[in-house]
Amino acid sequence: MNSVTHSRFTKRARPLLWAGAFLGFSLCPRSQEWLRYFQPLSAHAEEPQATQQKLDIPSVPARGKKLFLTDGSFHLVRSYERQGDRVRYYSVERSAWEEVPASLVDWDATRKAEAEAAALNSRVEEKKKEFRMARIAEEVDADASLEVAPGIFLPDAPGLFVLEGKTIRSLVLVGADVKRDKGRTVAQILVPIPVIPTRHNVQLPGTRASFRIATAQPEFFIRTPDGHEPEMELIQARVKGGVREIARINTGITGEKSADRKVVSVQCWKLAKGVSRLTLSQSLAPGEYVLAEILPEEGMDLGVWEFGVDPPASGKAPTKK
Repeated sequence: MNSVTHSRFTKRARPLLWAGAFLGFSLCPRSQEWLRYFQPLSAHAEEPQATQQKLDIPSVPARGKKLFLTDGSFHLVRSYERQGDRVRYYSVERSAWEEVPASLVDWDATRKAEAEAAALNSRVEEKKKEFRMARIAEEVDADASLEVAPGIFLPDAPGLFVLEGKTIRSLVLVGADVKRDKGRTVAQILVPIPVIPTRHNVQLPGTRASFRIATAQPEFFIRTPDGHEPEMELIQARVKGGVREIARINTGITGEKSADRKVVSVQCWKLAKGVSRLTLSQSLAPGEYVLAEILPEEGMDLGVWEFGVDPPASGKAPTKK
């Protein structure tokens, strides 16, 4: 293919390549969360209108006052003042100062119109206030200064936090590794027929988390960056061979998969938009644990929050010799 043909091919194929890349990105379940941030502004432009219609804000007439005359007509004026037997006013329609005999002005009708306009403006301001409060309630669902215990406030940054007594701390998010079970690999090599299932171990390096908890009944709080309500699992790790094994993923000879992990029951309580409280149904035994998010149709997220529970201090005084 010469350089001219290659250049033409590249120019023709470039739109198809970009279209294919965007299609692949949009079909990814996790990427759909990002696509929500790139919606055109017109998709959200009608929201304030809909809320305004619900609140039924009355229409405001053109700016100006009505100076009624005795024949039933009126002048739309910005202001007016009585000067002896004449009334001087600024006409909104003609943008100029004009005068009219005071005897031609219907003062009762003029004062009544002013009172009605003042009442209408008052109603409009009240409706506008309701509209602003409704918008604030929709947009600010999670209070940055959320009080989770008397005098204890949840940090406003996204993350997972643990409450111990009167102290709240932030857990560290770490990435788990997926390793293939060596024993199963050797067995599959020795048996040429694929009748032995495959096993992968989800694990963390080291036998001990650096983040330690002293209480067996901690409370956890999670604040998500995008406001979604996560499905969380508390998993007790198996310590073996210098690692902490979180889960075993078995793949059968027909392709079906199953996960084996030691789950501790937790209850999730929504406190605000994107903020949830996690409580335990049982006390935690000393050991190593992780909190993991379970993604819809994807399973456990490999980004987990690790911590360890230390055994309680014996409290016994040392024996004197």
